[in-house]
Amino acid sequence: MPEVLVQYQAEIWQAIGETFIMVGVSILAAILIGLPVGTLLYLCRRGQAFENQVVFSVVNLLVNVVRSFPFLLLVVFLIPFTRLLIGTAIGTAAATVPLSIIAIAHYSRLVEQALLDVPKGVMEAAISMGASLKELIFKFLYVEARSGLVLGLTTSIISFISYSTIMGVVGGGGIGDFAIRYGYQQFKTDLMIYMIVIMIILVQLIQFTGTSVSRWIDKR
Repeated sequence: MPEVLVQYQAEIWQAIGETFIMVGVSILAAILIGLPVGTLLYLCRRGQAFENQVVFSVVNLLVNVVRSFPFLLLVVFLIPFTRLLIGTAIGTAAATVPLSIIAIAHYSRLVEQALLDVPKGVMEAAISMGASLKELIFKFLYVEARSGLVLGLTTSIISFISYSTIMGVVGGGGIGDFAIRYGYQQFKTDLMIYMIVIMIILVQLIQFTGTSVSRWIDKR
């Protein structure tokens, strides 16, 4: 193991742990809130069985507004809300708030796109069989769109990792922040390169896993 990695071993493991916390909370927010929001967008859009232009327009606007924010500005803009929510705007826990909000908006749009790929005949067949809304969503829509939903989540996770590198602005830590503070600012280019390699390996593993799972569950 290179000497510089041995020297900063404790700090590196801490940075990796902080990244996992931030990304893990973001994934949880994306699944628990982003998935229902994306489903609501799909069900309420024009031409669908539960068309509701008012609900669709409001939710669609909120998602677009969040996604249109440059992430760094979103982090700064949400500082008062973050402080109100968890009592501080500094640290890894605080960093999870803006990351979770962007995660919800990001994944909800990918969920909507995945559900739009479901053939309309599936919806029509489910409705004709008298399926309830819950059955329609969980037994038909999600089953048909499961491959796209997994791929969308994979893409989102990789984006969350990228966003997490910015969280040093609010003391969130993580691999990206470590690379800047210990590598770039202290002119230890080799250390910064090692951190970049770790990020690349992490992203490749996530992409490979997500693609493999998507292919495995795709029964079409």
